Amino acid sequence: MTDEPQETILDATIWGFSAPLLDGTPVSLETWRGKVLLIVNTASQCGFTPQYTGLEEIYQTYKDRGFAVLAFPCNQFGRQEPGSADEIRAFCQRNYRVSFPLFAKVDVNGEDAHPLYRFLKLRQPGWLRVFGGGRIRWNFTKFLIDRDGLVVERFASTTAPRALAEKIEKLLDRRYQPECPGSSA
Repeated sequence: MTDEPQETILDATIWGFSAPLLDGTPVSLETWRGKVLLIVNTASQCGFTPQYTGLEEIYQTYKDRGFAVLAFPCNQFGRQEPGSADEIRAFCQRNYRVSFPLFAKVDVNGEDAHPLYRFLKLRQPGWLRVFGGGRIRWNFTKFLIDRDGLVVERFASTTAPRALAEKIEKLLDRRYQPECPGSSA
């Protein structure tokens, strides 16, 4: 599996993407097929870093029902994720007891943006789409993915993970209807 989406019916879903975990092990997002996902770009030295607590709480609450959080550390915003993979893992474990998957550091904007993030921004460009082409504005921007691998909504850094509980439950029960296209981020 490559980092680029496959040119099949999968081009409308996230299942055609892969990325390395913090330890360098490549993993296909196909691993989470059939689950509801929250994909988040994270940083250890950000004002939003305490959201790791909320992310872990919603992961623990819903993981047995088919939900997962996928965290992608990013150093593009104020250089707030300068650490090595080992430092990131240790920080998340020590301070937040994170048990959901942590991926290797990625860029989310620009020429070197990971293909998954290019795809996420294309599917949910956010409310600044006219001015920023879907740019991620800061750490802890969140993308909610349904069980079919479709990107259903994007949330700003300021949206607390716990505020997504009702939407996650509806997706888990397949009762979700997006409020409006483009969403809030």
